[in-house]
Amino acid sequence: MSRNPIAQALTQTDTLILDGALATELEARGCNLADALWSAKVLMENPELIYQVHHDYFAAGAHVAITASYQATPQGFAARGLDEAQALALITQSVQLAQRARDDYRASSASTAPLLVAGSVGPYGAFLANGAEYRGDYALPEEEMKAFHRPRVKALLEAGVDLLACETLPSFAEAQALVSLLAEFPASSAWFSFTLRDAEHISDGTPLSKVAELVHAAPQVVAVGINCVALESVTPALRRFQALCDKPLLVYPNSGEQYDASSKTWHSAPSGCTLHDKFAEWQQAGARLIGGCCRTTPQDIAAIAACCQP
Repeated sequence: MSRNPIAQALTQTDTLILDGALATELEARGCNLADALWSAKVLMENPELIYQVHHDYFAAGAHVAITASYQATPQGFAARGLDEAQALALITQSVQLAQRARDDYRASSASTAPLLVAGSVGPYGAFLANGAEYRGDYALPEEEMKAFHRPRVKALLEAGVDLLACETLPSFAEAQALVSLLAEFPASSAWFSFTLRDAEHISDGTPLSKVAELVHAAPQVVAVGINCVALESVTPALRRFQALCDKPLLVYPNSGEQYDASSKTWHSAPSGCTLHDKFAEWQQAGARLIGGCCRTTPQDIAAIAACCQP
């Protein structure tokens, strides 16, 4: 039986607060991430900055840090001239940075809250670096998909993550491959988090009902939900999952700002549309793990963590 750190943590707190954006927060601190490797580039160039962002999220009240391994794959690093051993060492380092931030925060704050490190497993579409993680318009035979994910999953687990965050998943076939791959690591557990086409379908058009069937039957998947989606899409999709699935639900959407792909700039969110504004609504729709994705900040996480104070 796989261990379930989410169920254990939820015995100590009603809502687990996840961290917020890593890549856009690194950009806000001066990193240029106009690169196919995205935040994985900073693992190579300025790892202490990643440590600092993780530490700031814990200090803001997050219970879970998601590692800087979303875009970190041997295949992606190979394009930079790194061999597999160097690539796996960077993936291991992504875990160590988050663990050190957690341990330092715990030591300085004397916090007794459950503090977890989730190893980010981004989709194959993220490696393609062409926006495919929001469309799911790619196909790879299951064994090839497992071969793509296996080295990173193994490295994250060996580095001691508490669980895997299989996140920003747009493709049902890829989710099936990941469920199959997890079985090779029987002591592991993961959350699965999807991108959406609309409130009824993930990005590749698969109905949420079919997704819920898959995760419901997978004992190693310990929470399910959505991330990297617009704030207004969240509640109806959560309610759909709530009706279909009895596993803890998670959500970490974008900030509510709109991204203009032609000018590559962000525009401010409609008023009344922040994580804090929506927090109680998402809890009512069944979310037990709540955080932020692109463009959310430690301040956003502090605002929702404050909602959980007794």
